[in-house]
Amino acid sequence: MNRGTLVALEGLDGSGKTTQLPALVAALRARGRDVVATREPTDGAFGRRIRAMARSGELVAPEEELRWFFEDRREHVEKVIAPALAAGRTLVTDRYYLSTVAYQGARGLDWRAILAQSEGEFPQPDLAIVFELAAGQGLARVRERYGVTAEPAFERVDYLERVATIYAAIERDYVVRIDASGAEDVVRAAALAALERLP
Repeated sequence: MNRGTLVALEGLDGSGKTTQLPALVAALRARGRDVVATREPTDGAFGRRIRAMARSGELVAPEEELRWFFEDRREHVEKVIAPALAAGRTLVTDRYYLSTVAYQGARGLDWRAILAQSEGEFPQPDLAIVFELAAGQGLARVRERYGVTAEPAFERVDYLERVATIYAAIERDYVVRIDASGAEDVVRAAALAALERLP
């Protein structure tokens, strides 16, 4: 059995990753692929801890935060990603390790070191679609959707601008960037076009 395919959706809060995921999954299934949809942080113990911290706005030390993300991802890879790939399935994840590179890098950690460690430990994506838009626009979308800042620990313009700068600096063959500032159907068309790069 050939290794399956791993697609990661990446970008700032409000960039449209989660909105576009169902359409991408449907398109891949229409092409005859056996698709698994998943997300990070997960619903596991560390994932729940991360989400609670994000909602509370009370940050932990950057190094501890990074450890939580790595532990959550290790469990995710062991229980979901690795088995799906071993079975030849196509897995689409709403966030993966590039999110940790960008977000925890923006907390002052060495993002290049995080990237190197991640690529050394976890399966590399066949495709990472980075949904790009301005931090302010992303936050405006989040407030429009929820009426409030959903995750005050991360949803600040100055912080997300640093996150965007790191995303923009990541140079990997598996990364495809699309403009996420337009209408939902325009962004969807660009994301669907990016899937053409898959083996």
